[in-house]
Amino acid sequence: MAVCIGGVLLSLGAGGGAWILGGIAAGALVFYIGRDRTSHALKPNHNARKIGQLLVGLTVGFSIQHSDLTRISTQLPVLLLLTLFLLGSGIGVGYLYSRVAKTDVLTGLLATTPGNIGVMASIAADYGRNPALVSMVQLMRFTAITFIIPLISHVSQQTDAGSLLHSLTQNTLTLEPVYLIWLGSLLGVAAIAVRLGTRFGVPVAGLLCAIVVGTVFNTGFNLLPWFPSVDFSLPTLLNLIGQILLGLTIGEYWGISPKLRKGAIVHALIPVLLTFLTGVMAAGLAMLLTSWDWLTCLLVTAPGGSPEMIWIALGLDRDVEIVTAGHLVRLIAINISLPILVSLAGSLDHHRTNPQDSRRSCNQPP
Repeated sequence: MAVCIGGVLLSLGAGGGAWILGGIAAGALVFYIGRDRTSHALKPNHNARKIGQLLVGLTVGFSIQHSDLTRISTQLPVLLLLTLFLLGSGIGVGYLYSRVAKTDVLTGLLATTPGNIGVMASIAADYGRNPALVSMVQLMRFTAITFIIPLISHVSQQTDAGSLLHSLTQNTLTLEPVYLIWLGSLLGVAAIAVRLGTRFGVPVAGLLCAIVVGTVFNTGFNLLPWFPSVDFSLPTLLNLIGQILLGLTIGEYWGISPKLRKGAIVHALIPVLLTFLTGVMAAGLAMLLTSWDWLTCLLVTAPGGSPEMIWIALGLDRDVEIVTAGHLVRLIAINISLPILVSLAGSLDHHRTNPQDSRRSCNQPP
């Protein structure tokens, strides 16, 4: 069902977001219908979520090295500054949203942090928060940016679904035995790394550990002499499956708890608008610090899906490497800062629920 819905969305021009949206719709429909038709308690599949994170993480790890970022190494300080600006503004918007929506701070931060839809909702599920609310705000932001940016840039996103599906499967049908051995080794090492990371408390181990493994493997294939001289790259189909699995788990949470009020949807419009405005402000800051044109700055700082922003850059013949680097730096920074965000959210929640404790500790003599 997820593949069918994703294919329809792809033919309508949804681009890279078609698969995760198809997974969300399929998971929600199946769980919503199953909840009414069966007496068994339905629970989202946590293993599917981890597998999806692993596959997407490996793809990200390989893409970090595939992108030729040496030419723009001098721009990395600017990209880091823009990322810090977006993260800082995201924290402010998230805290404001948590007060408006009367929810916990971690849910507010995860809902408004400009990251991957599936990853943010997965983190909310891992920490026992409200993944349906997080995914709703993230989906509203993702959808709005995906539609607004092409209108601003006057890009026609005509999608040939047949050619895209062919590009996804052409390499899968001609796999060689040596390639299958290395692919199996990569997946096995990634699975072991994820298990060890989970045991040692690494946040979002399914994604972070997979990124590290993908980066190390790709560096080895390209640089280390004792690695075989083979043209190894991850099948695009793996990333597609990973996105579908992440979408399915989000949809499953929608299906078992679809009780969001209209007021919650109205409240969600506030962070979506503020997040887009902070992206525009960051684009203005980028124009002051670099020689990039306005549209390139906007594509670098837009809080939308990375594949869509890179696709628009390709369509307009903009500097794709800069846009790719900006989104990769933001993705890495978001994942590195996750422990800080979780700790900050816990402190803010404690201060909100127990303000007298904070005042008492401040007035207590040393």
